[in-house]
Formats: sequence, C-alpha cells, structure tokens
Amino acid sequence: MMKLKITPLFLCMLLMGLVACVDYNDTVVPVTLNVSVQRPADFSLGGDVAGKTVTISLNGTQITALTNAQGVASFVGLTPDVYTVSTSWQVSAAQYAAYTGDNVATDGATITGSLNALTVNRDASINLNTHVAVNRNVVIGKVYYAGSKDNNKKNYLAARYIELFNQSDSAVDVAGMYIVLLESESTPAFTLNNLHDEFADSVVLAKQIFRIPTDKQYKVLPGQTVLIVNSAVDHSVSAAHENNLTLADFEAKDATGRTRNNPDVPALTLVYSAYASISQLNLSQGGPCGVALLRTNDDVSAWPKTYAYRKTKGTEFVKVPVRYIIDAVDVLKKGTQGVDVSTKRLYANIDAGYTNIQSASGYTGEVVVRKVARKTALRLVLQDTNNSSNDFLISTSLKIRQYEE
Repeated sequence: MMKLKITPLFLCMLLMGLVACVDYNDTVVPVTLNVSVQRPADFSLGGDVAGKTVTISLNGTQITALTNAQGVASFVGLTPDVYTVSTSWQVSAAQYAAYTGDNVATDGATITGSLNALTVNRDASINLNTHVAVNRNVVIGKVYYAGSKDNNKKNYLAARYIELFNQSDSAVDVAGMYIVLLESESTPAFTLNNLHDEFADSVVLAKQIFRIPTDKQYKVLPGQTVLIVNSAVDHSVSAAHENNLTLADFEAKDATGRTRNNPDVPALTLVYSAYASISQLNLSQGGPCGVALLRTNDDVSAWPKTYAYRKTKGTEFVKVPVRYIIDAVDVLKKGTQGVDVSTKRLYANIDAGYTNIQSASGYTGEVVVRKVARKTALRLVLQDTNNSSNDFLISTSLKIRQYEE
C-alpha cells in the first residue's frame, strides 16, 4: 500500500482548500428601506408630506425617520426581518379646508398610514398610502335597536334610540349634523368588494338620512349626550327594559301617525328614506343597522343613488361619500353560525371591526354601548380606536345617558 507523505506544502494547500469551501451566505447583510409617504387621496388641492415622522417597529423596538422634501423616509442599516411601518400626523381645520376645499373638519383631521408584516430582506423602496380621519368631537355613544318584551310579553319596538356623545373639551353645536342609517338588506346590496369595484372605495350606501335641525344652535356640553328617538314618551311604564324618553333631544316623527310622538320635542329632519312609508329611524331589531355621522355643506338630498349591485330596479340607496363621515359603527347580525363578517358595510379605515347584540331576532333589551376609556375630573372619555369590536360592549342594564354601571 502506498503511503501518503504529508509535507508542509501539502498541509498548506489542504488548509487553503478548506478555507475556500467555507460558505459565507448566512452572513447578515444590512439593508436600506426607503418609505415614500403618499398624500391622502382626499387632499386633491395639495398637502405637504415633507418632515413627517415614519416609524418602523419590530418586537416592541421602534426606529423613526423624517421624510425629505419628496416625502421619502430612509432607514439605513436595517437587519433583515418582518417590520410594521406607520406614520401619523395632524392637520388643522384651516389646512384641511385648503387641501380639500371642504370645511367639515372643525377640529382638524388626523392622517394615518400603516403596513403590517412587511418583509424586508433586501434594499427596497415602498409606497405608504395614507388616509384622512376628521377629528371626532362627537361620536356615536349608543345604538339601541333590539327592542324588548312589554309587560304582556309582546314584542316592543317603539323605544329604540341613538345616542351621540361629546368627546371634546368644549361645547359642540350639533345643528346641521347628519345621522345616516346604512343599507341593511339581508343580502348586502353591495359587498365591500362590489363597492371597491364600482366606486373605488369612495362611498358607502345609506337607506335613510336624517339631519339635526338648523333653526338655531343646539350645543352639547363636554361629556354630555344627544338623545335621538322615534317616540319621546315614557316607555318604562310599558316594558321593564325600556326608558323614559320624554326628555329626548330630537324625535324622528312618524308621518303615518301610528307611533306616539311628543310635540314638545324638536323634529329630526328626514332628508331621505328608501321606504316611502317609513319616516322614523328604521332600525332592524336583529341587525344589521350600522350608523354614521356626517357634516357637509353639500345638498345631501341631491346625492346620487343606486340600486343593489347589478340591479336596475328596486330599492334605491344613497351613495354617501366617505370623506364626510365623522364617525361610524358597523352593526351586524349574529346568526346561528355567528357573525358573517362578509356582510360588513364599512371599510376598515372607517370601522376596522363591528359590533352586534347576542340575539339573532332582538327583543332582548340589549343596547350597543361605547366603552369608557377613562375618567377626567370633569367627565368620561369614551373609547375610540376606530374599531367597534374593541370600542363597544353590550348591556341590558345601562339606561339612557349612562355609560357606567
């Protein structure tokens, strides 16, 4: 057998070969991410995107950078990973009016944008789209649509109501504010995908639109409510779950005369109803019955209407521009299989979630109530994360104008 002679030269060549075979591909190479902040689509007349803070997050650690004159924020030397990217800033009422041509944002607006689970494994440039949310001084505090059983165990629906809440630190004049009841067909007239395809996410559909009268100022103090009802009488004498509504702020009068109305309570102005015979709040006792608040100087009665998707006749729904929505809550129906999320009527940037009562048919006295976030020395502050799944609870004990047990 031939013996291998190991010489110093052989050892040197062997070591050089081993070094040449080492794989360095697992070495982490830092990368650069350029984030281009896009101006909101609603800002058709301008809007600066320079000097805005962009944040990238990973496992609780945040890194920030400011956008340059072109609206680009650069993150250099990032470790490849999966990041969340976000931005947020405020504009004043004057800026909002200058950028949009509308003066509905009396308290200014918030611009936000975010991307979740963004994989960054090489140098990249991305666009970060943003949306506008008018700062809410008034929010939807309660929606009572379930009805209950009266003292004779019969269905009782006359005492349904909507309650608005002043979140701000100053009095708010609600005169001219619009209350919108969203389309509530058992099969949605338009799915969110349909709305996207037909109207590019620019509208939601309404079956009814009401307006708070403009004959005078109707000021609401901080932490106080606006109670809007169908029948401003004492319903507590007829049904245990119901309220005395005689001190309601506004009443949707029944033009047919079948419902008891209170002549001492101001009439809510009916702007549109998809159903000629219904002039009251058409709240479905099992749901869905989403509600939105608007402010606009438009002639709302002239807004275009549409039939259900691909229909040429039937019920007509108003196309409500999402840019005017101050607050909205998506209220869905809970069936035997749970809530069908595909029936959502509101885009995620308006309401990222939804709420619902537990009964499929109603008549349980359940009321949808916005949660209390905190208390100040002077008032309650209600929870407002733009996600009704987080913001609302269901109660059978809270009465009108109450938010704490």
